[in-house]
Amino acid sequence: MRWLTYFAVCGAVISVGLALGISLPLVSLRLEAWGYGTFAIGVMAAMPAVGILVGSALSGRLAQRLGSARLMRLCLLSGAVSVGLLALWPHYSLWLLLRLWLGMSLTVVFILGESWINQLAVEHLRGRLVALYGTGYALSQLCGPLLLGALGSESDTGFWCGVGLLVGGALLLVGRDGAPEVSSYDASLRGLLQFCRSLPAIAWAVALFAAFESMVLTLLPVYGLRQGFAPEIALLMVSVVVVGDALLQLPIGWLADHVSRPLLFQGCALALLLSSLGIPALLHTPLIWPLWVLFGASAGGLFTLSLILIGERYRDSELVRANAHVSQLWGIGCLLGPLATGAASQWVSGHALPLLMALGAGGLVVLLRGRHGLAQQASP
Repeated sequence: MRWLTYFAVCGAVISVGLALGISLPLVSLRLEAWGYGTFAIGVMAAMPAVGILVGSALSGRLAQRLGSARLMRLCLLSGAVSVGLLALWPHYSLWLLLRLWLGMSLTVVFILGESWINQLAVEHLRGRLVALYGTGYALSQLCGPLLLGALGSESDTGFWCGVGLLVGGALLLVGRDGAPEVSSYDASLRGLLQFCRSLPAIAWAVALFAAFESMVLTLLPVYGLRQGFAPEIALLMVSVVVVGDALLQLPIGWLADHVSRPLLFQGCALALLLSSLGIPALLHTPLIWPLWVLFGASAGGLFTLSLILIGERYRDSELVRANAHVSQLWGIGCLLGPLATGAASQWVSGHALPLLMALGAGGLVVLLRGRHGLAQQASP
């Protein structure tokens, strides 16, 4: 196995997480300082999700023409240019276009990077290697805002730090080989529907985790505030969920190399269902803190196991195509999750966030117990 290439690709993708963790909150803070309302900030926040859908559709054709490794480097550099222009041209309309372009560029990096990692992984270590990548990326999401806090949001230093991280990620990939070889394929809506029909549980889990991640980062602090917690405690809850997601992925990956992966997948879905249902009842007790850890770990485990199960089934073009569909589902989950939760929180229940996550996890549990579950897939 090419260990140096594996760590280089992981480092390149993790640099994206850090760059986004610094630049995206900085954009929101800057818009708020300029006097823009929450709707305008929300529209800006949605632009990368639109870029995800566009980038997913283009990744295969571009990788066929340019090669996976070269395209990843170009997209990292393109993302660096986009972040730099955020600092140089501070204008709302231009920033909308730059955020759209940034979403498109970095989605290609995720698709090809995760495909490359799965292509490199030897089967008996696949669970741990994919989980190690997932842990690194989750920690980068946690560290990005912390780094921004240290740099300060008053100046453009955060933008330029993001530029440096993306350029550094591109340099890590120079001279690396073993990337998936891509021939032409169709990542259209028809292809996505076929993917969902062939792997419905994985498709559901990916969309559910995307909705989970976007809701935790944007709506969980609001949920905490409206349940009577101080801002510091509400933000601490977000951090505990992210830490649970990050730190328990390696044990889940280790288990994926030693026990039945479909059974482990079902266990994570059931744990997410039970933890989601337990949040309203335990929210104002000390037990909420370990429950937040379980909440984050079980949701993150579903995504890690989805990547593992995809990696054991596909190679080269089919692997890249599957990860393109994963990104499309991610974009859909990021768009629909916060919208549904925001509407339900306002008009149905103040506990809409955990209850909708329980509904999604319950649907996954039912799907896994049916004839279209994962039992027919290969396990280690």
